Amino acid sequence: MLTYAQAGVDDEKTTKALRGIMSLAKETFRFRKGKLGEPSGMGHYAALMDFGEVYLAMTTDGVGTKVLVAEAVGKFDTIGIDMVAMNVNDLLCVGAEPVALVDYLAVREPHERVFEEIAKGLYEGARQAGIAIVGGETAVMPDLINGFDLAGTAIGIVEKEKVIKGERIRPGDAVIGITSSGIHSNGLTLARKLLIPKYCLDYEYEGKKLWEWLLEPTRIYVGAVLELIESVEVHGLAHITGGGLTNLKRLTNHGFSLEMPPIEGIFKLIHENGVPLEEMFRVFNMGAGFIAIVPQEEKETALEVLNKHFESFELGTVTERPGITIENYGVKL
Repeated sequence: MLTYAQAGVDDEKTTKALRGIMSLAKETFRFRKGKLGEPSGMGHYAALMDFGEVYLAMTTDGVGTKVLVAEAVGKFDTIGIDMVAMNVNDLLCVGAEPVALVDYLAVREPHERVFEEIAKGLYEGARQAGIAIVGGETAVMPDLINGFDLAGTAIGIVEKEKVIKGERIRPGDAVIGITSSGIHSNGLTLARKLLIPKYCLDYEYEGKKLWEWLLEPTRIYVGAVLELIESVEVHGLAHITGGGLTNLKRLTNHGFSLEMPPIEGIFKLIHENGVPLEEMFRVFNMGAGFIAIVPQEEKETALEVLNKHFESFELGTVTERPGITIENYGVKL
């Protein structure tokens, strides 16, 4: 049995450690008070800054230890998709259309082939998201980096009256899941430390090698979610990243009664090798990489729109009582 904390990533400890940084960051808001770009809050997925009739949304994220898998198999052409996805999917959660991104690549030493492959992924991610990569920074740091790290910062725009923060979520609202492409870019520390000592990266599972399961690029939901926002009333949006389904708690104090899809693919392999069921839902997306919350009367239209892009399904409803219950697995988060 292995948990995320035992693998070296203690989310609770990290949250406590961040409180001081978050507190000081909020104190800096006063430096822009009354000026263009005044922050409206740190946001649940992306920060919002006042630019007159619109908010500029901003977020930053990286690929995490997925880069170690890329290094181990010498395949770098998809990791850029992951970085773009992790940023643009977060921007969507406040209703913003992603516009531009800058990347930060830190390396032990520069390799032309590796750079070219990473660039291919960045281009493909930008194409899928409909954004421009407008700049970036490459840092060569042999004394600090033992491989490479890839991160980025993205901006988006949302009209003020169209901001989605979750405050309109009500008990009875429908919860809709959009399928993931697999593990995405979260929980890789746990997956690697659990699976790689037991299996080689070329180990075949259900027709795919282990490294293929782990490197499958994070799905980019931009087209699907932007069309959804234009088609129905959306009360809440959540990118299911690190923290699994507990990401829903960012949106509202209400609770959720859900029925998740069957545990398949990479998630089945991880669970069968010793990660407890509750921990699975606390760490991984478990097949639902993005979640939308809409009024019951809008549910069918929402499903029709989303299924044009990716397989989507009703997961359950919002409840009055706080907490997340996964009814078909008997798990409470």
